[in-house]
Formats: sequence, structure tokens, C-alpha cells
Amino acid sequence: MTTAETVLLIVILTLALLVIGNIGFSKLAERRNPPIGKFLECDGVVLHYIDRGDPAAPCVVLLHGNGSMIQDFIIGGLVDLLARSNRVVCFDRPGFGYSQRPRLRVWSAAAQAALLVKGLEQLGIRDPVVLGHSWGALVAIALGMRKDYPIRGLVLASGYYFPTIRLDVWLMSGPAIPVLGDLVSYTVAPIISWAMLPGAFRKIFAPRSVPSTFKNEFPASLVLRPTQLRAAAEESALLIPTATQFQAHYSTMSPRVKIFHGAEDQVIEQKQARDLHQALPRSDLHLVPNAGHMVTHADPVAIAEAVNSMTR
Repeated sequence: MTTAETVLLIVILTLALLVIGNIGFSKLAERRNPPIGKFLECDGVVLHYIDRGDPAAPCVVLLHGNGSMIQDFIIGGLVDLLARSNRVVCFDRPGFGYSQRPRLRVWSAAAQAALLVKGLEQLGIRDPVVLGHSWGALVAIALGMRKDYPIRGLVLASGYYFPTIRLDVWLMSGPAIPVLGDLVSYTVAPIISWAMLPGAFRKIFAPRSVPSTFKNEFPASLVLRPTQLRAAAEESALLIPTATQFQAHYSTMSPRVKIFHGAEDQVIEQKQARDLHQALPRSDLHLVPNAGHMVTHADPVAIAEAVNSMTR
């Protein structure tokens, strides 16, 4: 066997071991963090969700950001606050947590909104208030743009609404590349992401520290599964194109909108929120002092009050 053949064999064996190890890690992560909600199937996709509060009360729908899942809103306290006087439905968006993300579809914000409308109709929910955080804000906006499904209002937190130059977005999009992305997702991406995760958590919560409850209760190991890493990469790749597509339609949106943004957000600059407020004729802007990207954790009481003002 030549030197080149030996090196190639070592590389193949290493990649195979990484694939097997990451699949095993994913199974272990799921065993340690089982589903916390219910499941429904719509349009051939299984969605994982929780349904809290009074079923007869006005409904609030919560949509998490890129890379996250239902537990984010639970740990931050929003679910409990809102469930005191509302029915609260929170989905794992496609590809995150325990919701499926079929590979043969482009899961744009509009495609996710269309799927969620079908899910909400199955649950008998009409005219909800929709709260979206970060990438979830784009899905919330897509819901607000639909003419076939009325909503009471939108609460948008830490969103990205207008295209800008974002090198970090393109760097994070690698696992979304067909074939090569799968190889990366099942080999080195989970290891790299594991090393970067503590720093990423510090950045999204800055200038505040990462809450101990989040450190202890958020199922970070689920974030590192190859399937979820690929979903996150796809959403990174879709971020700027989606904002580019949506910006021409903001002025025509009819729902009331309340915009929240951390004044010291290190992930998405507060100018995004200011510009959206200018573009939306029926909006209120709330810049939260001493808060970063995880504004839903920084001031959940104010956000809950904003939601409740729309459900009354």
C-alpha cells in the first residue's frame, strides 16, 4: 500500500468514526432530553409543540430563533407569564427540537408560516397574537403578511429585517451546502460547535451574563445534533435573502406590531428595529436598556404586557 493510499484510508476511517460517534451522540442527547410536548402532523411534517393555559382564552403563538427550541421561552419565563391569562402555543420550528424538516423543501420564512397556519388550524386556533424572536420574527412577519389567516398582532423581538453585509452569516452557512454540508454536519461541525457554544451563549446574552437557569436547563446537546446544525445553517443562508424579499412589503402590513430590541445587542444591531419602526405605520418600538440579543430573557414582563395589551 502506497503512502497516499494509507493516508486516504486513515482519512476515510476517521470520517467514518466521526459519523458513527455523532449519530451515537445525537441518540444519547435525545434520550437524556426527551420531547416535552405533543406532536401533530400537517402537510406530511411532524411538528412538536406545547399548549399551555386556558384553551378558551385568547391565543399567543411563540416562535423561537435560529438554533433554538421551545425550552428557550420556558426557561426565560415567557410561557408561564403569558399562560396566566392566555392560551400559549409554542412550536419547535421545522428542523429544531423535535420538529421535522423534510429535505426536499426550501424552508423559507413563508414556507414555515404556511405550515404553521395548517398546524394552528388543526388546533382550532384563529386570530392569535404571534411573537417571534430573532429568525422567528421573520416567520412571524410572514404570518402577518398572509391574507388567509387573520392575526391580532405581532410582537417582534431581536429581529433582522433589512439586508446588510454579514460575513458571519455566510460563514455559518457551510453545513447547508448539499452533500459537502452533510459531510461537515456529521463529522467536524458538532465538535467545532461544541467548542464555540459557550462563547456563543455569552455573546447572545451580553452585556448580561448567561443566566444560571439557562446554563442548567437549556438542552444544549440537542443543538449539536447534525440535523439541527444543518437546519441552523440553512436559516443563516436564508437570512439576508429573506430580509431583502420582505422589506418592500412592510408598509402594507395590517396587523399591529410591537418591536422589542436589546439596546446593546451584539448579534443584530438596534438600527434594524429602528428602521422597521419607521417602515411600519402601526408599530411601537421598545429598546430595552442593558439588554442584548436575548431580550426575551432580559425583560419578559414587559414583553408579556405588550402581548396582553393585544389579546384584551
